[in-house]
Amino acid sequence: FQGSPFAHFKRLGSSLTLDRSTYKLEEVRLLAPCLPSKIVCLGLNYRSHAEETKLPVPPVPLIFLKPPTAIIGPGDKIILPRLYRHVDYEGELGVVIGKKAKDVPEDKAKEYVIGYTCFNDVSERHAQKEDGQWTRAKGYDTFAPIGPCIETEVNPDDLKLETYLNGELRQSACTSDLIFGVSKLVSFISGVMTLLPGDVITTGTPSGIGRVNPGDVVEVRIERIGTLRNFVVAQS
Repeated sequence: FQGSPFAHFKRLGSSLTLDRSTYKLEEVRLLAPCLPSKIVCLGLNYRSHAEETKLPVPPVPLIFLKPPTAIIGPGDKIILPRLYRHVDYEGELGVVIGKKAKDVPEDKAKEYVIGYTCFNDVSERHAQKEDGQWTRAKGYDTFAPIGPCIETEVNPDDLKLETYLNGELRQSACTSDLIFGVSKLVSFISGVMTLLPGDVITTGTPSGIGRVNPGDVVEVRIERIGTLRNFVVAQS
């Protein structure tokens, strides 16, 4: 993918004062680009994933929450819990809310979005099946990698998304294949709960989900946004 998340700085002219200091990427640590009060996730929002899991396509968006304590940034470690059995990656597009949103009409929804980022909805499958609901399976600390930046000037309805495991392509899709698009999701979710600045909506994962193990490297790449890379380790 081509492009730089920092290119828009050049268009701001004198309205922005930048320090001319430069640093090599390996010399700094990028933090998560936002600290949401909540992360609202989507299940089964690509037909390919519904077919992969042999589950019916939901008639309305299937939403669930991840706690903000699950957030980690690019380069951080996904820590597999001591009693894990089967943990999967799920590459997704993240939608970052820019202003308070409640009962937003669909045709105005994108006015409440500040930008878009990469997200990995890490999931413990055994807990998901055992519990019959998803809070424990998806709520572990470090199970919400996000980043590397928030891209403000991009069309979220036509972006190529790829997920790599140890350099091997595992997921490849386009956000045009979403069952419920960004505008629908913002409108629907804001009718259920108030969305606050910095909150994140994740748009669901396509087919190609797979297991991770200690020592693995997972990369979620979205064109015009960047690459979210995280390392998998066992809990010490």
